[in-house]
Amino acid sequence: MCEISIIVPVYKVEEYLEKCVDSILAQTFTDIEVILVDDGSPDRSGVICDEYAAKDPRVKVIHKENGGLSSARNAGIEVAKGRYLGFVDSDDYIAPDMYQLLYEDITREQADLAICGIYDVYEGKEPIQKPVIKKTTSAAEALLVILQGNIISVHAVNKLYKRELFNRIRYPEGKYHEDSYIIVDLLDQCQKVAINSEQKYYYYHRLGSINTETFSEKQFEFVDAWEQNETKLKGRGSAIEEAAHQRVCFANFLVLDKLLLSGELKNYNRGHELIRFLRKNFRFILKNDVFTRNRKIAMCALMISVPLYRKFVSAQRNQYSN
Repeated sequence: MCEISIIVPVYKVEEYLEKCVDSILAQTFTDIEVILVDDGSPDRSGVICDEYAAKDPRVKVIHKENGGLSSARNAGIEVAKGRYLGFVDSDDYIAPDMYQLLYEDITREQADLAICGIYDVYEGKEPIQKPVIKKTTSAAEALLVILQGNIISVHAVNKLYKRELFNRIRYPEGKYHEDSYIIVDLLDQCQKVAINSEQKYYYYHRLGSINTETFSEKQFEFVDAWEQNETKLKGRGSAIEEAAHQRVCFANFLVLDKLLLSGELKNYNRGHELIRFLRKNFRFILKNDVFTRNRKIAMCALMISVPLYRKFVSAQRNQYSN
């Protein structure tokens, strides 16, 4: 038995894995077990996992057939012995005091869930510092902050969960952006949520060339997840309903951007549904305070023409990739 089980799905990350695991083992909070789930990785990732297990008794390794991120997380949940669960993706890394902060918050506040902030890390760019909020809230208030998404995100990885939250919930296997599918269900089990948006998690963005980004049908599931969430959240008050709809709009933007930048719009009829949906919500998007000025300019471009919108989005993306 330990206080925190940290579950790390591992697949084709030999270049990043050591930095990730080293950052976990260097935590100032030491009563942890680290569960490395080798999800049938074809590179040396599985070997590296075993090397860590041989060096540090806190490290446990599961080798399994490839089943995807959700399958790997679920396998880790099944064997975890900690009172609390955390997740780290194997190409990311964390600050030395991340779990100290989350543990102190969740225990001091007797909360069900503790959340910290995330740095978005791009090669050659300084991560952007975001405003810090510190408060303990009801699940409904936390949901509103997460739906708005500007300070606290929906990601699984910047959180510490009471183990009991996963008694009946597992990540949906085979789904794209699995975090979005279960966030409402998790929060529905919470009474109190401790939020401290100090950025302690480093989310590494591996950006390929804009012209070679690939797109798959599965990415439409990001829209599906948020449409499902909007349905779940009907009747919970105007603020929650507006935030849920804003999130659906954001999901449509995100998927449309990827589709257009891949140059494959002509191959997906559903892409035109995204365009029609966003144009139908033009006034909602322009009035909504959560959308940035650049996103609203992009929306205006989309009302004029799809090529103009693509040109604007491509220029914005290039600011991060160059």
